[in-house]
Amino acid sequence: MISTGFRSLIRIAFVGACFAALPAAHAAVTEQAGQRQEGRDVKQDTRKDARQEKVDCRQANNKNNAQCRQDKRNTKQDGREQARDIKY
Repeated sequence: MISTGFRSLIRIAFVGACFAALPAAHAAVTEQAGQRQEGRDVKQDTRKDARQEKVDCRQANNKNNAQCRQDKRNTKQDGREQARDIKY
């Protein structure tokens, strides 16, 4: 049988190991959260830019609405790709 003192020592060592691992896990989560936020910011800025690009396109009247809409989609897709690059 294992003595009570030895069990207590094992429990203390286990709890200590758990607390020692927390900062590393927290740092990884914090870094990932920062990357996600940066990706969201890029996509949000891209949406604004795409909206403005479509308005400018329609005002310039050099393309029809479908072509302006396609330009907007392409701009948004480029923003999504930039956001993916940030996360990896």
